[in-house]
Amino acid sequence: MELRQLECFVAVAEERSFTRAAARLHLVQSTVSATIAALEKELAAPLLVRTTRRVSLTDAGLELLPKARAALDAVRDARDVVHAVQGGLRGTLRIGTMSSLGLIDLPALLGRFHRDHPEVSVRLATAASCGGSPELITALAEGRLDLAFVSIPGQHPTTARLRHLTSVRLDLVVPREHPLADRGTATISDLAGEPFIDFPSGYGNRAVTDRAFTAAGLRRHVTIEITDIAAGVDFVRNRLGLALLPRGAVGSDDDLTTLGIADADLDWPISLAAPAERAPSAAARAFERLVDRHLVDRHLAERHLRERHLRGRHLAERS
Repeated sequence: MELRQLECFVAVAEERSFTRAAARLHLVQSTVSATIAALEKELAAPLLVRTTRRVSLTDAGLELLPKARAALDAVRDARDVVHAVQGGLRGTLRIGTMSSLGLIDLPALLGRFHRDHPEVSVRLATAASCGGSPELITALAEGRLDLAFVSIPGQHPTTARLRHLTSVRLDLVVPREHPLADRGTATISDLAGEPFIDFPSGYGNRAVTDRAFTAAGLRRHVTIEITDIAAGVDFVRNRLGLALLPRGAVGSDDDLTTLGIADADLDWPISLAAPAERAPSAAARAFERLVDRHLVDRHLAERHLRERHLRGRHLAERS
């Protein structure tokens, strides 16, 4: 049994497609098919059920899959140890992410990671292409991602290890002529019957909003679904509905008004998720440490800014 055979088997099992597995491994499809056939011959057991529409695992394939993943992880760890001795990380880091991460500056994080570890190739998958945070969690569990920035309000899945990073408040965005625009805050009941612009089901901020309306015993009518916060702002600007968007999504805009909802839990949690049953690679561990430093640096910068503001106010009061 060769490592290439296990790599092809795991790729086909996770992608449920010989075509996608071949693209992932940068091989031609015939090579992947021949490699799987050789593995099945060696093990004297069929591992995959092939039809014209889909690929699924046999009972033998289901039993082999976790063992094959563990073997590949062990080889990866051995390679990481050698690279560490040679003075640097190598390999590929696959990260999933939502379209917005609040106060977390992902481009800055990736730029810093690339400068620190130039030999690591980073591949980014977005929630928009994967189907929201639940699908990112599935991709982690299936080995298609190493880490993912997700929003999972409520009970956490057992297949992933989630580390809370930050929370962002969702505020109501309305046109300036809306009856609520002149109020500093509104209540959840004020929003009954309004047309809403929101993310599709499965996205964390949609889950937060849906839970708030359900807790208040209210139904909500979502007329337009989006996958980008900026698009939500534009739809509100064009009078197509209201939106509950992360605080700070709307800058200084004379045409729109932002107000808080006083009586609802609208905190949007953001977490970094890793597979629960697979040890992270050296590159994944390095990225997690970088995220920790990023949050600490941001906290210190915000505290310094607050202290400067307080000192300036004290000086102004004395004068």
